[in-house]
Amino acid sequence: MGEKSMDYTQLAKDCFYKDIFAVETTGVRIEEARPNYSRCSLKIDERHFNVSGNVMGGAIFTLADYAFGVAVNTGDPSSVSLSSTINFIRPTKGPVLYAEAKCIKRGRSITFFDVTVTDDDGNIIATVIANGFRKQ
Repeated sequence: MGEKSMDYTQLAKDCFYKDIFAVETTGVRIEEARPNYSRCSLKIDERHFNVSGNVMGGAIFTLADYAFGVAVNTGDPSSVSLSSTINFIRPTKGPVLYAEAKCIKRGRSITFFDVTVTDDDGNIIATVIANGFRKQ
């Protein structure tokens, strides 16, 4: 199948459904995927709230980490997480969050990605710098 006709989003869904924690426990979904890019979503429900009534940081990070994993491995499934730094910009109650992961640089061994988490109104909820290690 040529690259122009390849359905990377479906390939990613077929592969990443096995991530039980992100997909089944948390509820993250892949909206779009292609090499070095992904957009994922998380419909917020009562399991995602902390004691303050806002979406728990761990749920936000899970969404961002999953988006990174999909982006870094779609088309080249050879990377694992090396490090991630998250900055929580504002609290949120949902109802849906989105994470968009974009490649900054893909080196021989190390990859660098920006992940931005937004709400339905486009407000930035969190930003993540994620680095991956490419297994040779």
